[in-house]
Amino acid sequence: MEPGTGTFSEEQFREACAELQRPALSGAAWELLMETQGISVYGLLDQPTGLYEYKLIGTLRAPPDILADICMDLGYIRRRIPQVTEAYETECNGETVTYMKMEFPFLLSSRDCVYVKQRRDLDFRGRKIQVVLAKGTSLPQFPERPAFIRVSQCQVKLAVESAGHNRSKVFIYCFINPGGWIPSWLINMVAKSAIPGFLADLEDACLKYQRRT
Repeated sequence: MEPGTGTFSEEQFREACAELQRPALSGAAWELLMETQGISVYGLLDQPTGLYEYKLIGTLRAPPDILADICMDLGYIRRRIPQVTEAYETECNGETVTYMKMEFPFLLSSRDCVYVKQRRDLDFRGRKIQVVLAKGTSLPQFPERPAFIRVSQCQVKLAVESAGHNRSKVFIYCFINPGGWIPSWLINMVAKSAIPGFLADLEDACLKYQRRT
């Protein structure tokens, strides 16, 4: 598949690069939610769902190529998230499509997701930037399964560049609607409280991944 074709356009990749250099926070009600571990976390309330979109901007203690590798490595993601009980990739319409199933205990319904992702290395205004884009999709090859809630609204953008030895300047955008009956205020509270742990785990994962490779 040629660069820029398929689900993601050339412009979408370049927009992620631009936000890494200057995040688009004006013109909308983005609010600073916290600053943690060198990362500023901004939130924007999505009115139809009552859920927050997130933008994370700052530096992480990890090389940019390792961060991008981890985002593309489905096997490694599955090993880091115990709730993932099934995950595989397949080719559909010339694109790599990922199916992921997550099972939860007690009263929380299990969920699955079908999404496409693509990685590009770009020379953007003279700077080497690596970008990973992912979003949920709907395909007849992946019908919804009984007893599972299909997560259809999900979008993730990652743009990274070197910030010196074993450090990266990062821009992450994330919006995930898990669906089901969970109140939006509870989802927002859990997501916000989980961000510091997610960042610490990501740095730790990069360190171990680097050693493993």
